[in-house]
Parts: sequence; structure tokens; C-alpha cells
Amino acid sequence: MAKWISVSTSKHQLALHDGNRIIKVYPIAVGKMLTPTPSGTYTIVNKQPHPGGPFGALWMGLSRPHYGIHGTNNPSSIGKNVSHGCIRMHNRDVLDLSSRVPIGTKVVIHR
Repeated sequence: MAKWISVSTSKHQLALHDGNRIIKVYPIAVGKMLTPTPSGTYTIVNKQPHPGGPFGALWMGLSRPHYGIHGTNNPSSIGKNVSHGCIRMHNRDVLDLSSRVPIGTKVVIHR
């Protein structure tokens, strides 16, 4: 089975799966109360290294426009509900994750 990603907004964790097996778990930041991270099933549609601004080392866009998984220039925000709905990761983690998943990877976001 293909690799896929699950995101738990309540646990602040992103898990990389290979079929039913969890390969790696990363700490993340998610959306705040007024701009929550949207639950649902999406796919990674693009990857942009060095996107600039607050997006850290890499941006991976989701099939829901304006939402993505990206690095951060504020590592102390990881583990909190602080973003405008995107999934924030440490730069080293988003680079590691990006190297493991192709465009088209399924992303399941849940509480």
C-alpha cells in the first residue's frame, strides 16, 4: 500500500504511514480557533522549496486551496494552535517528510 499522512489537530501530531504501519511521527502546529485547520481528506498537489516569509524551508500545498504543510520561521510555535489553518512543522521535519512522500500523497486531517 502507498504511503499516506494523518494529521491529528488535537494531538499536534503528523504521522507518516506505510499502509497500516506508522513510519514516523512529527510534532506540528495547527490552526487557531478562528482559523482552524480543515478536517477532511486531501492530497499534496505541489512542493515549493524556500517559499519565503513565514513558511520556512518548504511548502507542500494541499488540494484545498490556500492550505498546506510547511516549515516555520518560528519554531516555538510547534505544538500550539497558532496558524491560519496550515500545518506547521520544524524546517528539518518538513524537509524530511517531503523527501519521503511524492506529490499525490493522501493527507487525512482529523481532530
